[in-house]
Amino acid sequence: MYLHPGIIRDVFVQAVYSLSDNKLRTVLSILGIAVGIAAVMAVGSVIQSAREYIFAEFQTYGLKTIWIYRDWGDDNENKVVRQGSGIDNDDFEVIQHGCCSAVQRASPVVYSQKYTVTVNNGNDFYDAPVEGVGLDYLNINNDNILVGRNFSRNDIEHRKEVALIGLKAAEELFGKNSSYLNKSFRLYKRKYTVIGVLANKKREIIAQLGIDNYDINGRVLIPYTVYQSILGSKDVHTLQAEAVSMDKTHEASKQLEDLLQRSHGGRYNYTTETMDGWINQAKTYLRNISLAGLFVASVSLLVGGMGIMNIMSTSVIERTREIGVRKAIGAQNHDILFQFLMEATYVSTIGGFIGLLLGIVAVYVVSMVSEYDLNPSWSMGFVAIVVSMLVGIVSGFYPAYRAAKLRPVDALRFE
Repeated sequence: MYLHPGIIRDVFVQAVYSLSDNKLRTVLSILGIAVGIAAVMAVGSVIQSAREYIFAEFQTYGLKTIWIYRDWGDDNENKVVRQGSGIDNDDFEVIQHGCCSAVQRASPVVYSQKYTVTVNNGNDFYDAPVEGVGLDYLNINNDNILVGRNFSRNDIEHRKEVALIGLKAAEELFGKNSSYLNKSFRLYKRKYTVIGVLANKKREIIAQLGIDNYDINGRVLIPYTVYQSILGSKDVHTLQAEAVSMDKTHEASKQLEDLLQRSHGGRYNYTTETMDGWINQAKTYLRNISLAGLFVASVSLLVGGMGIMNIMSTSVIERTREIGVRKAIGAQNHDILFQFLMEATYVSTIGGFIGLLLGIVAVYVVSMVSEYDLNPSWSMGFVAIVVSMLVGIVSGFYPAYRAAKLRPVDALRFE
């Protein structure tokens, strides 16, 4: 079927005239589609922005990060298990010398059982999460130093009482807008000198989801050898490592666990975590939310489509004699079909563009209310427009098909 451009133009003009004869009904149908498209646009944009926020926060852990620590849930009473974390400095030294091909770097992480410890600067006290860490800890965690420097090998080996602190910890101890370098504070009755301040990290969404409540910007980091001397042990409570690539994280964690099992004669069970596992959980969680949200939004779109079908069915009934006249003077079935499909598509497309604008406004309103920087998804907007056109075609097809199949003689006799 070939349609001359002039015919298409005439059909379009006729569609506009026909729809303008029933302005209220047309406007209501357009609004039905607009609300559905706005819902799809808003839900899709918010979900996409949330996904970008969450994965940006995941990057603050280091996407190739692996954590391995003793599994304290072993309840086998017949198994000989010694006290301790099941990881020590000797294990770390073996890893440092290249025992595991899939591991790029590693760092001990040492902490007390309480985990948060009171630090003070004179009369200013602050309960901070304190960790003893190694040279590569910052690189593994994608940490940046705002001012100052990282630990040196000399700091680690000679157990220097120096510290890296988060910006929140620095402000709590020394006040805001202060020079923090070379300031000192007390921890476990020892005096520590600040050699670096860590840049802030954002983990608000992860904290709100309950995935991790660790106060990342309130950290106090000291050399792990210093913390071990305080605790009187060579235990490493968590071994934090980085795989050579994302697809090697599971291989790296298996290599580390096998090393520790051999080193300690199988006397401990270990738990390993990878960012890959967290990412997969987040993808599943977001996919479920996306499906639920888009399903609800699609219901609005379905209602809008039913509105178009209703207006077109009514239009067919009202214009039955017109259809008979057009067929009597030579109009073919495909001409009538195209006429009514054009009207349905016109309604849905106008509704789609209005819905797109409403969706953009809704995203910015949600952004202001939630205080998150949400942005409209233009890819979702394009999809919404295409979907609105398809809704118009699908919703208008049955009425258009019914109009095209009317016999001229029956149509002309219709009252």
